[in-house]
Amino acid sequence: MKKAAAVGLIILLVAAPFGLKPYGIYLLTLWVVMAIAAIGLNLTLGYAGQVSLAQGAFVGIGAYSAALLTTQGWPLWCAFLLATVISLAIGWLLGYPALRVQHHYLAFVTLSFATLVYLVLRNEEWLTKGVYGVSGIPRPTLLGWSTKGPVEFYFFCLGILALVSAATWWLVRSPWGRAFTALRENAIRADSLGVDTRRYTLMAFAFGSAIGGIAGVLYAPLVQFIEPTAFNLNLSLNLLLMVMVGGSGFFLGPFLGAAVSVLLPEWMRFGSEGLYLIFYAVAVMVLMAFCPSGLLGLGQRLFKR
Repeated sequence: MKKAAAVGLIILLVAAPFGLKPYGIYLLTLWVVMAIAAIGLNLTLGYAGQVSLAQGAFVGIGAYSAALLTTQGWPLWCAFLLATVISLAIGWLLGYPALRVQHHYLAFVTLSFATLVYLVLRNEEWLTKGVYGVSGIPRPTLLGWSTKGPVEFYFFCLGILALVSAATWWLVRSPWGRAFTALRENAIRADSLGVDTRRYTLMAFAFGSAIGGIAGVLYAPLVQFIEPTAFNLNLSLNLLLMVMVGGSGFFLGPFLGAAVSVLLPEWMRFGSEGLYLIFYAVAVMVLMAFCPSGLLGLGQRLFKR
């Protein structure tokens, strides 16, 4: 049953852009990019239990890495490499406060970092061009295959999503992933059983941040113009919403949460006479109030009954 559902989902994702207009393909590609960023946050928050409000900042780091390099003629794979290394290193350093503070205190620490990144992007014009932003970001050409068209770039992003998903699937089922889960459930008990909680806390932040940077590298050529406002706190909160609504700690949670956050409001916008955001907000509040484990958690509860 699960294999049939997975095959059906893959067929749907491959066939979907051929029946959509350019704006629909853009929304579908944006869903792919946001799903990648949410996968990284789900690894940090859902599996390792470390609260982070800085994922949007890492998406911004990746986006500016891609924008500044590709507009100077560098290939996109250099941006992937640079964004991954920078995000991995900063995420590792950001994990150190998690060794001393937890829960809402850690949220304030990561919030401060996100604010710092936003201020750097906005004020350091010599590096980021400040409020003027970076325009004319090209889409890559791979072995003679141009991704300038919306359909081609969608499949390029979908391929990156497949690679990130496969790597994350392997990670969460490896001894590292089991250590992350033990860290989330009870850090003191995990430490007493010999789990190096210090190292795995740093790893959770580093890997989740690196995936956020990868999402940013795809976001820049998708929109082809970036400016600091796109990576303020709202993006981090939106990514947190995706993880929580989809189901924190569920592998498919980021996919479903990104669909709810990116695709559902656009679908509700037609026929709701401008009230779609109110309906959307009320639906999310009701879900979080009665089922904090998200949509997949709700489905799991109903299936058990």
